[in-house]
Amino acid sequence: MIVRVSGEGQYRLDQTNGELHQLDNAVVSAVDAGDEAGYRSAYDALLTFVRSAGEPVGEDELFGSDLILPPPDLSLEEAAREFHGEGLIPD
Repeated sequence: MIVRVSGEGQYRLDQTNGELHQLDNAVVSAVDAGDEAGYRSAYDALLTFVRSAGEPVGEDELFGSDLILPPPDLSLEEAAREFHGEGLIPD
Protein backbone atom coordinates (compact mmCIF):
# COMPACT_ATOMS: atom_id res chain seq x y z
CA MET A 1 0.00 0.00 0.00
CA ILE A 2 1.29 3.46 -0.91
CA VAL A 3 0.31 6.29 1.44
CA ARG A 4 0.94 9.91 0.51
CA VAL A 5 1.22 12.58 3.16
CA SER A 6 0.33 15.79 1.32
CA GLY A 7 3.22 18.19 1.10
CA GLU A 8 5.65 15.58 2.38
CA GLY A 9 5.95 12.46 0.24
CA GLN A 10 4.91 8.85 -0.14
CA TYR A 11 5.45 5.84 2.11
CA ARG A 12 5.19 2.15 1.28
CA LEU A 13 3.39 0.18 3.99
CA ASP A 14 3.63 -3.60 3.86
CA GLN A 15 0.27 -4.05 5.47
CA THR A 16 -2.91 -2.20 6.23
CA ASN A 17 -3.34 -3.73 9.65
CA GLY A 18 -5.85 -2.79 12.29
CA GLU A 19 -3.56 -0.20 13.84
CA LEU A 20 -3.90 2.09 10.83
CA HIS A 21 -7.70 1.76 11.00
CA GLN A 22 -7.72 2.37 14.75
CA LEU A 23 -5.64 5.53 14.37
CA ASP A 24 -7.94 6.79 11.60
CA ASN A 25 -10.99 6.06 13.76
CA ALA A 26 -9.42 7.95 16.69
CA VAL A 27 -9.01 11.00 14.44
CA VAL A 28 -12.65 10.76 13.35
CA SER A 29 -13.83 10.49 16.97
CA ALA A 30 -11.84 13.55 18.05
CA VAL A 31 -13.04 15.57 15.04
CA ASP A 32 -16.66 14.56 15.66
CA ALA A 33 -16.31 15.66 19.30
CA GLY A 34 -14.74 18.99 18.30
CA ASP A 35 -11.78 18.11 20.52
CA GLU A 36 -8.86 20.17 19.17
CA ALA A 37 -6.22 18.66 21.47
CA GLY A 38 -7.53 15.13 20.93
CA TYR A 39 -7.61 15.64 17.16
CA ARG A 40 -4.05 16.98 17.08
CA SER A 41 -2.80 14.09 19.21
CA ALA A 42 -4.65 11.46 17.16
CA TYR A 43 -3.61 12.88 13.79
CA ASP A 44 0.01 13.22 14.91
CA ALA A 45 -0.12 9.55 16.01
CA LEU A 46 -1.50 8.54 12.60
CA LEU A 47 1.24 10.43 10.77
CA THR A 48 3.91 9.03 13.09
CA PHE A 49 2.69 5.51 12.41
CA VAL A 50 2.82 6.00 8.64
CA ARG A 51 6.30 7.52 8.83
CA SER A 52 7.71 4.88 11.16
CA ALA A 53 6.00 1.76 9.78
CA GLY A 54 6.34 2.88 6.18
CA GLU A 55 9.36 3.01 3.92
CA PRO A 56 9.80 6.34 2.13
CA VAL A 57 9.26 6.06 -1.62
CA GLY A 58 12.07 7.66 -3.59
CA GLU A 59 11.30 10.86 -5.47
CA ASP A 60 12.44 9.15 -8.67
CA GLU A 61 9.83 6.38 -8.24
CA LEU A 62 6.34 6.94 -9.61
CA PHE A 63 3.45 5.21 -7.86
CA GLY A 64 -0.20 6.04 -7.53
CA SER A 65 -1.23 6.54 -3.91
CA ASP A 66 -3.71 4.13 -2.36
CA LEU A 67 -4.38 6.63 0.42
CA ILE A 68 -3.73 10.37 0.59
CA LEU A 69 -3.47 11.95 4.03
CA PRO A 70 -3.94 15.70 4.40
CA PRO A 71 -0.93 17.85 5.32
CA PRO A 72 0.36 17.67 8.90
CA ASP A 73 -0.79 21.22 9.69
CA LEU A 74 -4.46 20.51 8.86
CA SER A 75 -6.74 22.46 11.20
CA LEU A 76 -9.64 20.90 13.09
CA GLU A 77 -12.08 22.83 10.89
CA GLU A 78 -10.43 21.48 7.73
CA ALA A 79 -10.25 17.99 9.23
CA ALA A 80 -14.03 18.00 9.71
CA ARG A 81 -14.35 18.01 5.92
CA GLU A 82 -11.92 15.09 5.53
CA PHE A 83 -12.43 12.82 8.55
CA HIS A 84 -16.05 11.77 8.94
CA GLY A 85 -18.12 8.63 8.76
CA GLU A 86 -15.68 5.75 8.25
CA GLY A 87 -12.76 8.17 7.97
CA LEU A 88 -10.17 8.10 5.24
CA ILE A 89 -9.72 4.35 5.59
CA PRO A 90 -13.05 2.51 5.28
CA ASP A 91 -13.42 -0.40 7.71
